[in-house]
Amino acid sequence: MNSAVVILVAAVIYVAMYFTYGKNLQNKVVKADPNKPTPAHALYDGVDYVPAHPLVLYGHHFASIAGAGPIVGPAVAMAWGWLPGLIWVWFGNVFIGAVHDYLALMSSVRYDGKSVQWIAGKLMSKRTGIAFEVYIWFALLLVVAAFTSVIAGIYSKTPEAATASLLFLVSAVIVGYLMYKTSLHFAGATVIGLILVAISVWLGFKFPIHATYHQWALFLLVYIVVAASLPVWILLQPRDYLNAYLLWFGLILGGLAFIVIGGKGTFTAPAFTTWSAHVVGGKPSPFWPTIPLVIACGALSGFHSIVGSGTSSKQLDNEIHGLMVGYGGMFTEGFLSTIVIASIAVYGFQVFSDAGLSITAGDWAAKYAPLVASKVGKTGIFAKSYAYGLTNAFGIDYKFGVVFASLWVSAFALTSLDTATRLGRFAWQEVFGMVVDTSEGFWKTVTNKWVASVIIAILGVLLAWGNQWLILWPAFSGMNQMLASIAMMTAALWVAKIQKAGKWTWAVLIPALFLWITVTLALGWFLVVVVPGIGDPLTKYSVGLITLVGLLLNLLLAFDFWGAWQKPTEEYEAAKA
Repeated sequence: MNSAVVILVAAVIYVAMYFTYGKNLQNKVVKADPNKPTPAHALYDGVDYVPAHPLVLYGHHFASIAGAGPIVGPAVAMAWGWLPGLIWVWFGNVFIGAVHDYLALMSSVRYDGKSVQWIAGKLMSKRTGIAFEVYIWFALLLVVAAFTSVIAGIYSKTPEAATASLLFLVSAVIVGYLMYKTSLHFAGATVIGLILVAISVWLGFKFPIHATYHQWALFLLVYIVVAASLPVWILLQPRDYLNAYLLWFGLILGGLAFIVIGGKGTFTAPAFTTWSAHVVGGKPSPFWPTIPLVIACGALSGFHSIVGSGTSSKQLDNEIHGLMVGYGGMFTEGFLSTIVIASIAVYGFQVFSDAGLSITAGDWAAKYAPLVASKVGKTGIFAKSYAYGLTNAFGIDYKFGVVFASLWVSAFALTSLDTATRLGRFAWQEVFGMVVDTSEGFWKTVTNKWVASVIIAILGVLLAWGNQWLILWPAFSGMNQMLASIAMMTAALWVAKIQKAGKWTWAVLIPALFLWITVTLALGWFLVVVVPGIGDPLTKYSVGLITLVGLLLNLLLAFDFWGAWQKPTEEYEAAKA
């Protein structure tokens, strides 16, 4: 297979489905109204409810949902070969991920920017809302752990990317001030911001910061607590907006590279290895149902529903912008995953050879994932493959390509990390909202934004401390994908009972049920096959307990959904926004 063909096919699929399937969702399901005030205007508070330029919000939303997910997951899934992962990414994008993201965002917009878990409680029962909140908090805890592990690993192995990332944060704060507090506003702040980003990358090469994995983990602990508590306009909006330019540049450069190299971009990695490659926890893992334990954000992700209904819905300036932000954001992520798969399929063998590692097509299924985790690096396999593409196509220095790709991954992972901490704070505060009437003093203490942020940050970093990445990642992915199925069930209720979308309801309900069955089986397999063999006691019992609690809550939420689904539509009149 030629990489240029794969890239062009992906582009055609995403553009065509955006203007057909996506537009139908906008017009026939959501029935977007450009004249209806969004929560960003109706509930403006200058902290969380702040209307954003559509490109700024697209940048924030995409950077928040992407993280390292669309890179790490597809990279590891290459153990099954490049074809199974590519099919799952494209299938998941079109029929599950983009639909899920767009409806989570827009249903939240119709309910004053309320969270997807609040909407579930509104449409099902109060018990559902509380159970969903608890589930989401545990899922976000695993997000913090998994992405702390990813970022600390990148910074410790590529110190140039660490320096560039820190300077990138400073640049974002400057841009936020210029954009909101001076007469420069959007255009002028953008120009200055892009210049600062270029300077950050240059200084990263000049002054790399050398530190260990654990030192970076401690730094991230402090950072996410502070970042999760700042008003969105200071760091979150401008940082994610600048991240979007980094992403666009990387996507365009990577896509063009494969087109330029033409016939030289032939896939050398095997298209398919075996049904049960050694992937999750180093165990033989059947592609179905365990694929959602590996590929999360690249195909679909429940974390996106929390972002869409937690921060993005509070910043949407106009309902018409929702399709670009929610639906388009997921497609952009899928295109990124396509480039990841193509890069490794072409240059993966070369990366292993450079590292002095022996791997062939015959033993790829057994050796690939363990070698990536222990030797090449969970993001290194992509960064180095991507760099080879830039070198062969444009003559760009290989080292620069590796650092640029590492910065790319770490910048988005950092975004997801502090966004997850902020959303974990929201979930924690909503869970304890039930005690406000009985113990106001306790409620004020436990829901204080600093207290709520510190709790999830400490526990998440503690889980990441042992760097048990092949365990943390599938645990995070599984809880994450289960969250997506529950969010889609909630969306199906909203579409059927509130929007009365008729046959379009099946476009939401069928993928939701398929995903629920798949991930429930996958997490059950993970709990029985993988968890008992974990060597580190802290990781073993923590991950095992979180997974068990997640499965139990998942069954309860599915039971509540079924009960709500059977109610006649007339009973939902009071639940309309």
